Amino acid sequence: MKLIIRVFERTENAGQAGAMLIGGQMIRKPDSIFGLATGSTPVTTYKQLIKMTDDKLLDWNRVTTFNLDEYVGLPGDHEQSYKTFMKAKLFDFVNIRPEAIHIPDGMAEDPGAECMAYERKIREAGGIDLQLLGIGRNGHIGFNEPSDVFKTLTHCVDLSDDTIEANARFFSQPSRVPRQAISMGVGTIMKAWQIVLIATGSDKARAVAAMVQGPIDPQCPASILQTHPRVTVLLDRAASVALSR
Repeated sequence: MKLIIRVFERTENAGQAGAMLIGGQMIRKPDSIFGLATGSTPVTTYKQLIKMTDDKLLDWNRVTTFNLDEYVGLPGDHEQSYKTFMKAKLFDFVNIRPEAIHIPDGMAEDPGAECMAYERKIREAGGIDLQLLGIGRNGHIGFNEPSDVFKTLTHCVDLSDDTIEANARFFSQPSRVPRQAISMGVGTIMKAWQIVLIATGSDKARAVAAMVQGPIDPQCPASILQTHPRVTVLLDRAASVALSR
């Protein structure tokens, strides 16, 4: 099925549209299970979801969440951990139950066992209803880096130089950026009933074009989304410039 693509003139409108889709899912199914993303892209979406919650439009009391990934070697209270990010950008401002929040444990003694346990939790919860994604400059989704094969299940990833460079702005020194992460696999992401991907900025334009119009190739992990039946791609004008008309 062809990807649904919407292009917005204003960057913040892409994030707001993402919040509308998430909110609509929550209203239709109050016990929805969401897969959530981190990074700068979904911040506007989370701000809008907080506003919708404050306006009594949304109720998180029955919602369950699973985050895409977490850095290996960062404790949950580290200022750059994704657990800290999610608390600061969303969870501290909505009425979600603490036990309903799931984020991989980057400090697990056995990362492989943690990956298997995380996969099992998703399955036991009933699977993800709506997965929110961003896209990396190299086409990664979650931390699934370009590779010779698509990685299927939650796994431990060696981060590419491009991803480390892109994330260095969040750390005091580039050398402090973790070199590994635990990430949902492409197969796990593709099992979500619905996927919403948001991309903004000209630095994402080539990756967006490869995802939408290129061949399905693990060198651009996001290209696998072409085979999913329910994907909505929300772009600002800058992220859409490389798409052929």
